[in-house]
Amino acid sequence: MNSFSELLKTRRSTRKFTEQLLSPEQVELILKAGLMSPSSKRGTPWQFIVVEDKETLKKLAGCKPHGAGFLEECALAVVVMADVMSSEAWVEDTSIASILMQLQAEDLGLGSCWCQIRGRQTESDEESAQYVRNLFNVPYQLEVLSVIGFGYKAQENKPFDESRLQWEKIHIGTYQNPEENKNLKA
Repeated sequence: MNSFSELLKTRRSTRKFTEQLLSPEQVELILKAGLMSPSSKRGTPWQFIVVEDKETLKKLAGCKPHGAGFLEECALAVVVMADVMSSEAWVEDTSIASILMQLQAEDLGLGSCWCQIRGRQTESDEESAQYVRNLFNVPYQLEVLSVIGFGYKAQENKPFDESRLQWEKIHIGTYQNPEENKNLKA
């Protein structure tokens, strides 16, 4: 098992996947990570649609003109939604669930990539969320945040280069001008 620090460095967005399918155990662990994620007031507003069918993945890749094509190649996609009537913090709650599923995938040696849906449009200017709603018969009270694609990595990405950390964006005690703060090191 990787250390958490190693997971943070090695988890990079994967947009090219092999054709190898995930095992039921891998899928279960990824979904458990989402279901165990923290949420505001323990409201757990998130819900997930699991997609493995290749034809459906191809349709899902049409949810927006740029940044969704990788969904066609992934082994598994998880549509991340929330019941907006049950939590005012649904965006935060579903975002946390999403990254925990991605970290779990990385821990399993799998790749993942987030596809933003909320606030995006299809090529024909339909809201991407409505496109996904129609594709999966999602009820009106559920809002679609994103789709996460998972699979075996077709290529390895280099780990995050820590020399690129933007320490100037860290402010101690109060906001400081980034120019004055650029020499800060942890």
